[in-house]
Amino acid sequence: MEFSEHIGTANVEDVVLRQPLHPPARGTLCVTGHHLLFSDREEGGGRQVLLLLRNIDAVEKSVENLSAHYGPFCNQGRSQRISGSSGTITIKCKDLRVLQLNIPGMEQCLNVARSIETLSCLQSVEKMYPFFYRPSDVSLQDQWGLSSTEKHYSQMRELHDRWRLSTVNRDYSVCPSYPPAVIVPKNTDDSMLEKAAKFRQGGRFPVLCYYHRKNGVVIMRSSQPLTGANRKRCREDEHLLRAVIEGSDKGFIIDTRSSQQALQARITGGGFESKSGYASWKRLHRQMERGKGLQESLVKLAKACGDESHNMDRWLSRLENSKWLSHVQVALSTAGLLAECVERDGHSVLVQGSEGTDSCLLISTLAQLIMDPCCRTLEGFLVLLEREWVEAGHPFRRRCAHSAFSHARLQQESPVFLLLLDCVWQLWRQFPLALGFSEALLLRLASEAYASDYGTLLCNSHRERSVLFIGLPLLDYAPGSGPLRANSYLRLALLLLRCALRVKENTHCLFRALLRPGERDCYSNPLYEPTGLAIWPSVHPQSLQLWRGLFLRWTPQARHLEEAQEDIRNMVTEWRKLALS
Repeated sequence: MEFSEHIGTANVEDVVLRQPLHPPARGTLCVTGHHLLFSDREEGGGRQVLLLLRNIDAVEKSVENLSAHYGPFCNQGRSQRISGSSGTITIKCKDLRVLQLNIPGMEQCLNVARSIETLSCLQSVEKMYPFFYRPSDVSLQDQWGLSSTEKHYSQMRELHDRWRLSTVNRDYSVCPSYPPAVIVPKNTDDSMLEKAAKFRQGGRFPVLCYYHRKNGVVIMRSSQPLTGANRKRCREDEHLLRAVIEGSDKGFIIDTRSSQQALQARITGGGFESKSGYASWKRLHRQMERGKGLQESLVKLAKACGDESHNMDRWLSRLENSKWLSHVQVALSTAGLLAECVERDGHSVLVQGSEGTDSCLLISTLAQLIMDPCCRTLEGFLVLLEREWVEAGHPFRRRCAHSAFSHARLQQESPVFLLLLDCVWQLWRQFPLALGFSEALLLRLASEAYASDYGTLLCNSHRERSVLFIGLPLLDYAPGSGPLRANSYLRLALLLLRCALRVKENTHCLFRALLRPGERDCYSNPLYEPTGLAIWPSVHPQSLQLWRGLFLRWTPQARHLEEAQEDIRNMVTEWRKLALS
């Protein structure tokens, strides 16, 4: 289906745009397959606004009196021509911006609204803008991505004695959300990994995500074990975890569910590790909100930040009721616990959750930022995100389908990645010299997760970025054939039912774009002073603040903060020039 079939009215004149931090402007609105383009036609104007349709979270329509609404722009010569009814479209964006379009003529208004609603919610991945974005200064043949599991393993020579690179998942049949290569203990063969994968939710068996050079201990991550009500065991899974702490007295399992949630999971086939099978591992439960609860927290926070009543009691009450800062506190404190086990106590840790694609990635990323100075540079942080979120299988497309304004029924949306960025901002604020990137980078990443020109955060897994599967591979059962147990049948099904998506060949890489010279200057921290020490965040309530740069981004107060930060950047740049001269 062509995009033109969804566009009832492509161009509208005499549209008035109202947006945050700018006066109302009259101009021409153009609707394309991927963008809204507003061009200011007023004398002395010339301003253009380009909005990616994928950035739109909700569209609201209403009927207005045109002459009344256009009052500030009406003059005696034009008032008769534009009298009558008009439509107002309120556009609520995933980056928390709210725009208003006043469009003359109800038919034009309804056509534009329908086009926006349809084009902003297209489900076909290959029709999204990253597959059409072609900047003139880069080529699709350029290298895609900053790192890979294979490259990470080759650079960590200390791993090679006890750890190996396994390609057991090279066809994604063992774990659909893992990359083709993973790092595992050397004395576990691939047949063991296949059996361990069947014992873990979604096949996410324990794999290495971080090696601590100072003391040789590691962080592993996985999903929950499928012990069920009958307390099933898996010898291969037990052997794998014994191999992790070989020569050590014990390790820790940090479960991102409460002990009650872990017990209840047994009813549906999940559960937790038994003491008898994992005697050398001590389990610690730290409940972290995810899924619907976290999404509702974001919705409440956005409503609080959009409240224009200027009532202090109301603001404080709504902020507290959102519980967003509580989620930030829990995430940082759990990451601090993980870092303390590794850095101070010298014990290996397995981080696990129900699916292992959300909270586990959140706290493992934060713990590495706390401990490892290599992860705190601009490039190091982007490599960390690529390894721990993109390669590790965070379902970006499902989690970021909607933001705080959508009227659609919640499916699997959850702002886990946004929570990560908020936690990193708290670190950045508490340690302004220790991180090599700026707040501007975190804001850019927050926007890119929901609507992007690039393919990096487009899909749910490495597999989806390689091929797009339809039908059978997404199900556990084939119609009339029973469970798919034989690998040969599964591989045949995948071969017959897949169509090439090839994100890496057909889109550009966000992380590489952020490291180009001009972009790098914008996203680097001018005050950065490297330190080899761990940075331990304070999680006291008085130490945590609302991230005004994100949640109050479209207010005049936030604009003043941006201007102050830009002044600081310019002063530091000039000082460095003088120091070198």
